[in-house]
Amino acid sequence: MPRLKRIILNGLLLIAIVSVISEPTFSLAQEKDNKIAGEFFGIPVSLDNYYFAKRVVLTFNAKWRGIPRTERELEDLVWQELLFSYEAFRRGIEVTDKEINDEIDKILKEEKVEFSWRDDVEEFKKWTEEKLKESVELFRNQVEHLVKIEKLRQQVLDSIKPDVTEQEAYQKFLDEYNTLSVELIQFDNLQEAQSFYRKISKNPEVWQQRKKQEPKIFKRPGFVALDFLIHMWGFHRDDAYKMIESQVNTFYPPAPIYKGYAVFKILQIRRANTEEFAKRRDYYFRKIENIKKYEGFKKWAKELKESAHIKILINSNQ
Repeated sequence: MPRLKRIILNGLLLIAIVSVISEPTFSLAQEKDNKIAGEFFGIPVSLDNYYFAKRVVLTFNAKWRGIPRTERELEDLVWQELLFSYEAFRRGIEVTDKEINDEIDKILKEEKVEFSWRDDVEEFKKWTEEKLKESVELFRNQVEHLVKIEKLRQQVLDSIKPDVTEQEAYQKFLDEYNTLSVELIQFDNLQEAQSFYRKISKNPEVWQQRKKQEPKIFKRPGFVALDFLIHMWGFHRDDAYKMIESQVNTFYPPAPIYKGYAVFKILQIRRANTEEFAKRRDYYFRKIENIKKYEGFKKWAKELKESAHIKILINSNQ
C-alpha cells in the first residue's frame, strides 16, 4: 500500500487547494474553461481534481507509479493518477472507513508517530497541519483515493492469468543463483572497446596501467547474481553466461552494457547448483507469474491511457 514520502513538501506542493474532494465526479461539462485542467474519454477534468492528484503524487509513494524526476514525468503521473481514479469510479470500487483507518495506522506507524490518532484528535490535527500542511479531512480523502486505486490495481492483477513454463522458471533460477564479480571499463563506442581489448590481449599489464591513469572509468558491480547484471547493468544474457564459464583473472571481449560497451576482467565466479531448483521450483513459478502479471498491468495501463485520448489544457507550471 502507499506510504508517505520522506521529502513531502516542495514548491509544487504549495499549491492552494481550496476544495476537499473524496472522489472525482468527472461530470463538469458546464464548468467554465478556466476551471478545467483537461479531459479524457471526452470528459472534462476540473482543476480541483487535478491539484488534488498532483498533491497526492508528490506526497505519497505508490506501487502503481514511480517517483517523478522531471516536470514532464510529474505531469504524466498526475494524469495517470486521475485516469486510474476515474477507472476505479467507473468500476464502482468503494473503500470502507475501516480500510482507510487501517491504512492511516500503517502510515503513522511508518512515520514513528507516538500518539494514538484515533483517541487524540487534536494531536492528529496538529500532525497533519505541521507535517503535511493540510487538514485531517483532506488527508483522509487522500488515503481513501490511494486505497481505492490500490484495489483497482489488485483487481486488474487478479484478472491476469499468465502461463508459466518450466523453462522460464528454471531460467530465472539460474539467473539468480549464478553469481559473478567483474571489473569493467566502459567505452562510448565499440571501436574504442575493441582497440583496448586488443592491447590487453597482447599485454595484460595495460589494464592496470590504464586503471592507474583513469581509475574513475573502471567499475565493479560487486559479487552479484547474473539477474542483477542483466537487469540493472544491461548485460546481455548470452554474455553473462559466457562470463560464468570463463576463468578467473581472464578478460572478456567488448560487449554491450547499460551505456555503451565494456571490456571485462573476471574476478570471481559461483555457478548455480542445478539440483537446488527442485526445492525452489514452486517459488520460481510464482515469481515468473508475478512478473508476468506486473507486465500485464503495465500493458493494461498503457492501453487505458491510449484509449482515453488525454487532452491537457492546463500549463503544468500554474
